[in-house]
Amino acid sequence: MQFRQKALSKLQSPEELDLPVRFARPQGRFVLAVTVLVMAVAGFWAFTGSVSSKLSAPGILTRAGGSYLLQSPYSGQVTAVLAEDGRLLAPGAPLLQVATEQGERTVRVVAGGRVTTLVAKTGAVLTTGADVATVERAKSADEPLVAVLYVPAASGAGIRAGTPVDLDVQSAPRQRFGVLRGHVKEVGRAPQTQAQLSGFLGDTRLAAQFARQGDPVAVLVQLDRSPTTRSGYRWSSADGPPYALDSTTHVTGAVRLPAQHPVDWLLP
Repeated sequence: MQFRQKALSKLQSPEELDLPVRFARPQGRFVLAVTVLVMAVAGFWAFTGSVSSKLSAPGILTRAGGSYLLQSPYSGQVTAVLAEDGRLLAPGAPLLQVATEQGERTVRVVAGGRVTTLVAKTGAVLTTGADVATVERAKSADEPLVAVLYVPAASGAGIRAGTPVDLDVQSAPRQRFGVLRGHVKEVGRAPQTQAQLSGFLGDTRLAAQFARQGDPVAVLVQLDRSPTTRSGYRWSSADGPPYALDSTTHVTGAVRLPAQHPVDWLLP
């Protein structure tokens, strides 16, 4: 009964219209203002800002023409080795002398280039089709090196010619010499099978390594030249390594992908 009387008396009392109404404390207004400002800045950046990213991919230093695997057309025993690793040979130059049942035969290089790996040694017994050497297609000893990176097929479409590339070179530690500079010259139009990789690299095991996660797209990287470094190429450090670079050296390339607006990937 007492509660009912209090309720009735409250209903009969006039409203306190002369008292001020406080909508929010000063601290609350400050927090609201900061929130609105942050949202405005975020919205402006989402439409006008950009996000850059890098794609890392394995590769190798080589000449633009690649390499090929030379196989023996004869069965017999190697009686003489007529060239050595690193030597530049003209097309059709003799490489090995082989004693066969039909007499002495000469194994010759098919296309001119530099011998990078000489498998056959004097006294070795060869069968027809045996691997004897890997020859890098090169017209001259001072032909510039390039880097070939092998990227996943799904990522190849996002790479453009002229894109800067930073290369970690296996034979030149990054902590001492920095990274090798270059830029994308060409991007392959289609993924390459392991057989195609082997045909360009002249190495079946290396081709299997690059194709381990599916058929990749080849990205040709032109190295930036520099007259002031010992290697002849531009590095992130002042001088780079105090020696020349060799082909068939493994590299890891970081390709700078085109910048994207955040709204492009925030919105479906």
